[in-house]
Amino acid sequence: MLKWIVLALVLVPLVVLALAVRPLLARLPRLRRAALALQRRADEAASLREAAESLQQRAEGLQGRLETTQQQLDLIRSRRGG
Repeated sequence: MLKWIVLALVLVPLVVLALAVRPLLARLPRLRRAALALQRRADEAASLREAAESLQQRAEGLQGRLETTQQQLDLIRSRRGG
């Protein structure tokens, strides 16, 4: 009799634990896919950030060239008297 009580005290919590963990285990594949999708988006965001920084540097370079060209035009105009 004592053997059955001890066995029940061990098995019942294990069954309850298994029933509680089962839904979590069923969600793991979806969670894994979601994590991979988030990682892909993070990688894309990093790539876009790098591209934006590169474009910003190009824009700054072009701005400098534009200013130099404007100064040269002003110099040419002043030499022509106009």
